[in-house]
Amino acid sequence: MMAERRNKRRQMNEINVVPYIDVMLVLLVIFMITAPLISPGQIELPQIGKSLAPPVAPLEVVIRADGTLTLRDRNKTGAEQTISRTQLVETIKQKQSENAEQPVVIAADKSVRYEEVMNVMDILQQQQVKKVGLLARSK
Repeated sequence: MMAERRNKRRQMNEINVVPYIDVMLVLLVIFMITAPLISPGQIELPQIGKSLAPPVAPLEVVIRADGTLTLRDRNKTGAEQTISRTQLVETIKQKQSENAEQPVVIAADKSVRYEEVMNVMDILQQQQVKKVGLLARSK
């Protein structure tokens, strides 16, 4: 009789997995129902023509310490040509008419006054030259 009582008080070593399976099935049903209702975000992938086009090298307007302007077209030869302020606008407009996506960057000697750089930027912006920026050298 004592042996029968000891067997009844012994702890159970088994895990009942049936409730876990029920919970997993309920979650599976919930996800199966709600997944088609969720609309995914719109992703705009680049088109083939845009990604294969090589980037256009910018036109570089260099302002020297003595105030002279030179124009460097890195897209073609990269050679510098000394140019006046009136010729600058005409040349840039002509080159941008050939390739509208070609940007213009202004590189100035560090001893050049900020006012000179602003004057050149102002001239370019008054003539509706597109994509004008400043070129800076990293440290």
